[in-house]
Amino acid sequence: MKPIFIAGPCVIENEEVLDEVAKEIVRINKKYDIDIIFKSSFDKANRTSIHSYRGPGLEMGLKMLSNVKYRYGLRLLTDIHESYQADAAGKVVDVIQIPAFLCRQTDLLVAAAKTGKVVNIKKAQFLSGDDMKYPVQKVLESGNSNVWLTERGNTYGYNNLAVDFRNISDMKKYSDTVIMDCTHSVQRPGAAGGKTGGNREFVPAMALAAKAFGATGYFFEVHPDPDNALSDGPNMLHLRDLESVIASLL
Repeated sequence: MKPIFIAGPCVIENEEVLDEVAKEIVRINKKYDIDIIFKSSFDKANRTSIHSYRGPGLEMGLKMLSNVKYRYGLRLLTDIHESYQADAAGKVVDVIQIPAFLCRQTDLLVAAAKTGKVVNIKKAQFLSGDDMKYPVQKVLESGNSNVWLTERGNTYGYNNLAVDFRNISDMKKYSDTVIMDCTHSVQRPGAAGGKTGGNREFVPAMALAAKAFGATGYFFEVHPDPDNALSDGPNMLHLRDLESVIASLL
């Protein structure tokens, strides 16, 4: 079985970026006979600074994502931060993602579960792989058996993350689909003067290491000009490099 791939810009910036990324994903999908899920956020509610760009918001953001689905035929993933966002997001996207910081928020998990869509729960930076048993249980007991888990590293001192790849094996006890977030795992949280830094040069190695530990999917935030992106630029993979990383995993 081919792995799951998720890719797209961190946050919705404009139609031009969405189109450029979507076109490249369609090209890679056709070349390798895969089904990359398109990801972008309508709102980044957990930015370091109140002055940081957050996105176009729920209504406009979902409209822009819907346009991507209509024009390019791609499956979609987006994240929610508030319970009230789940129903609207579930009418547009195929996968609802729960941010790592919020993975224990019961009402958020239940609301996502009730949409009937796949719920991808990102493991918090302060939890172990085994701790994810309980967020999964909340979704299952809300009537939804389509649960994915995503590894994204653990807090390690100040402004740094470390990945314990054993978490992948631990989380596979609770979900058949365990995804490696290869770009957020190279973040340097809050380490760039009011915003998050990162080391994108380690992304390909993170992906290959996760494969060795049995990951069944891979998450990449990508951008055609990451150095000038409005969110998570330092850890986002350059769009031109996405194909080579995916090819290495296939």
